Amino acid sequence: MKKTIIISLFFAAILSLSISAQKSYSAGRYGKTLNLGIGVGGYSGYYGYVGHSLPVLHLNYEFDVANSFTLAPFISFSTYSDNYWWGDNNHPHAYYNYRETIIPIGVKGTYYFDQLLNANSKWDFYLAGSLGFVVRSVSWDNGYYGDKYIYHDGSPMFLDLHAGTEYHFNNKIGMFLDLSTGVSTIGLAFH
Repeated sequence: MKKTIIISLFFAAILSLSISAQKSYSAGRYGKTLNLGIGVGGYSGYYGYVGHSLPVLHLNYEFDVANSFTLAPFISFSTYSDNYWWGDNNHPHAYYNYRETIIPIGVKGTYYFDQLLNANSKWDFYLAGSLGFVVRSVSWDNGYYGDKYIYHDGSPMFLDLHAGTEYHFNNKIGMFLDLSTGVSTIGLAFH
């Protein structure tokens, strides 16, 4: 319960900061953008839990905070299953299946370099950092009574770095590529 309250307060603070910041800036910023992507997670960050790359679904919404700077609360989702050979004197040796689900939640701060690079209006270029935590669950087959900790080296907190670009098909839809130390994604941006 305490964790849920802290998470709710964190997102409420980010949302209220972003909404109040939007009111003081004019239109034509990079925010008010819904980004939907698919990607692959690397070995670093919260993927230390898994030990290999995974397909990932990613969603964020960017809010303008300052000139060329946005904040984007985000959530991602990945899941996989595997099996594990186990048995003891009281339980038969067999392959037992498990499913691990990983849900990173956090905020991404992005700085756009379009003005500095004098970029064409069809393109955006940015560097970013994301900070968040991981909600992780593992479920096992019935009858498995062995060690239920598969990977011990993943941290619930993470910090990732990003470099990316977006191509605007028109003023409402674009396509982005985000290369990251955590999860690299490609997807659509809805402005």
